[in-house]
Amino acid sequence: MADRGWYDDSDYHDAVQQGERATRFGWAAIAGTTGVLGCVLITMAVICAVAVLACLYVVVSMDY
Repeated sequence: MADRGWYDDSDYHDAVQQGERATRFGWAAIAGTTGVLGCVLITMAVICAVAVLACLYVVVSMDY
């Protein structure tokens, strides 16, 4: 204790920095997952729309 000083709070600052890094990583993971899920949702909506249009085309072309 004598060599570090009474008001040495470097351990506290290290813990705070580590917590901030973990928080940033967590938010980046959440944002990345949300972005991927959004892209998958848009892709699935487009695929469903194309399937519906293809089915409608088949039904309409069968009448002629």
